[in-house]
Amino acid sequence: MKYTLSVLVENQPGVLSKVSGLFSRRAFNIDSLAVGVTEDPAISRMTIVVNGDEYVMEQVEKQLNKLIPVIKVKRLDDTGPFISCELALIKVSCTPQYRPEIIQIAELFHARVVDVSLTSLTIQFADTAEKIETMLTLLKPYGVKEIARTGTVALEQGPQVTRKQSV
Repeated sequence: MKYTLSVLVENQPGVLSKVSGLFSRRAFNIDSLAVGVTEDPAISRMTIVVNGDEYVMEQVEKQLNKLIPVIKVKRLDDTGPFISCELALIKVSCTPQYRPEIIQIAELFHARVVDVSLTSLTIQFADTAEKIETMLTLLKPYGVKEIARTGTVALEQGPQVTRKQSV
């Protein structure tokens, strides 16, 4: 099963290395990892998607909470509904003959064509990982040349927020 963690960390050099090192030392695989600064420039949010069972997740959470630069760990799956999104840039082989078909697929998914050349189209698409996979399945017959994906970012739905505990 896939689990999504929202981890607040101090925004300082070496934190990403410490967190990813924790996973590699314990042979836990990261499916997706996205990091960015929050509304507070001193804090970054890591969204980590991990595949495993309940025991693996408990171990991951415990180990993350032991790291000094980690401020808060929240398993989004436990807190209720959450919104997740991933950005993909997809370069597709494209002759003028098939260009309208590929553009139609992009429009169907509300994606944007961001680059056009004589032999390729680049599509920008932001949505769930599942919808990105569906779009890739439809584009594969045309020849997907290259893909760049950001990894999942996620927030809880509604007014709940993940914040640093007040002291």
